[in-house]
Amino acid sequence: MNVLFILVPVSLILSGVALAAFLWTLRASQYDDLAGDAWRILSDEDSPAPKPPRDQTPK
Repeated sequence: MNVLFILVPVSLILSGVALAAFLWTLRASQYDDLAGDAWRILSDEDSPAPKPPRDQTPK
């Protein structure tokens, strides 16, 4: 039963930290454009550059 005197305050502190982090993300506009992030993953703008042709002359 004595462990409750430790676990209850610790859980309240952790939930307060989680709530503060969530509110911080709301104020930082992290959730404004959810559809844009989904489409950005599917775009091919970040395709790797083509490899240069190898030199075919024998040495």
